[in-house]
Amino acid sequence: MNTDWQRRKREIRARAEANRLKQPDKDTLSRLICRKLIALDEYTRARVVMSYVDFRDEVRTHHFLTVVLEQGKQLAVPYCAADRLELFLLDSLDELAAGTFGIPEPKTKLRGLAERRVEIGRVDLIVVPGVAFDTRGGRLGHGRGYFDKLLGLVRSNTTLVAPAFECQLFPEIPIEPHDVFMNKIVTEKTIYHGTPKPESTASGS
Repeated sequence: MNTDWQRRKREIRARAEANRLKQPDKDTLSRLICRKLIALDEYTRARVVMSYVDFRDEVRTHHFLTVVLEQGKQLAVPYCAADRLELFLLDSLDELAAGTFGIPEPKTKLRGLAERRVEIGRVDLIVVPGVAFDTRGGRLGHGRGYFDKLLGLVRSNTTLVAPAFECQLFPEIPIEPHDVFMNKIVTEKTIYHGTPKPESTASGS
C-alpha cells in the first residue's frame, strides 16, 4: 500500500474516532439502531447470528444481543485466538468477561466446550464493528485485521450489517483488495445499502 493511502486511512480513522467520542446520547441512539437491526428482514430469516460485543465508544450492542437470545436464535460472538477470531455460541451475557484489548469475550474456561464452537460458514447474518464507513458499504476497522480475515471466509449469501453513528460516515473509505463491503450500514438516521466493490483498489496499479 502506498504512503498516501496509509496517511488517508490514518486521518479518517482519527477523525471518526474523535467524532464517535464526542457523539452525545450514545445509549439512546444505540437502542434506536439496534431496533432497526432487529426489524431487518435478513435478521428475521437468520437462524445463526454473529455480533460483536461493544467496547468503549462503539454502537452499544447489548440490547441487540439480549433480544437475539430472547428470541431463541443461535448467537455467536468472536474472541481472539492468536492472530485470528474464533466464534463461540453464547447462552447468556453472563458468560462474557474482559478479554483481549479489554473487549468482552467468552470466559476462557468455556472456550474449550466443543458444543459451543461454531464455524463461520454456519452464520447467516453478521453484525460487524468498524471505525468509519462510506455509503457504498466500505469499512475501515482499527487496523489489526482480525475482522478482515474472518469476513474473507463468510458464505456468499451471508448478510453483513454494520451499526454506526451517522458521524462515522465519510464520503469515501480507501479500499484495499482484501476488504469486504457491508451489505447494509444502519445508523440512527437511515439504512445505507452497500454497492458492489469497485474494481479500482489500493493496490497502486
